[in-house]
Amino acid sequence: MASSSSPAYYQGSFLISSTPTRCYLICQPCSPRPHRRKQNGVRCSVAERRLLFSRIAPVYDNLNDLLSLGKHRVWKKMCVSWSGAKKGDAVLDLCCGSGDLAFLLSQKVGPNGEVSALDFSWKQLLVASARQDQSWKSCYNNIKWFEGDALNLLFDDTYFDAITVGYGLRNLIDKPKAMKEILRVLKPGSKVSILDFNKSTSSFITQFQDWTLENVVVPVAYTHGFSEEYKYLKSSIADFLTGKELEELAKAVGFSDARHYQIAGGLMGNLVATA
Repeated sequence: MASSSSPAYYQGSFLISSTPTRCYLICQPCSPRPHRRKQNGVRCSVAERRLLFSRIAPVYDNLNDLLSLGKHRVWKKMCVSWSGAKKGDAVLDLCCGSGDLAFLLSQKVGPNGEVSALDFSWKQLLVASARQDQSWKSCYNNIKWFEGDALNLLFDDTYFDAITVGYGLRNLIDKPKAMKEILRVLKPGSKVSILDFNKSTSSFITQFQDWTLENVVVPVAYTHGFSEEYKYLKSSIADFLTGKELEELAKAVGFSDARHYQIAGGLMGNLVATA
């Protein structure tokens, strides 16, 4: 599917078009949905979540480094490695945020590959685009930024050789629909690699995770003026799926295989599902 006329292409900008035979422009914000989800007493709509991630966009990278002591970079490299992306591939980074995984994918697929990076927050995309423009790595020129809806991907069927999702699936209202869309745009035999907080079945890990969020994450975010935004983390993890449930979901929507790996002592997890 492609637009009838192809608008101008702006490299390094989230306002992107590509050739009519490939992916095409998603230049308008997806409309806020009226649906609101209750999260342990917290009600959070799609529009509110978009606003949340837009507010934290300017400090998102610095806070990630600070809160994880830089370890999130290791976990993201693992996520990209599990995706199976290789030279010359067409890949998608879904819920791309400020672009960490997209930049890693760019290096994996090389100048002959292509990276599509999609997010619902245009402010996050502006940060990602600025990072692309400021980089000395020429391979980053193969990244195209899209503003759009992860539940309604405007890409052709069986288009991508690999897909990554970093800390995004947890924030989507309709996870089964998101997984179906991922499966639809993946080539048969290709993989999606989904990194996120792990909802552990271990009471010890859950208690440690809660303690870390309440005593480290929120206080540090408070010093940057974003304590309310980061309080959302705890409720979103509580409402997330366990590793086993993620595997079951992937298989239920049609993936041929799904494995969930616990990392960082069980605080994080990575689902790898094969189309």
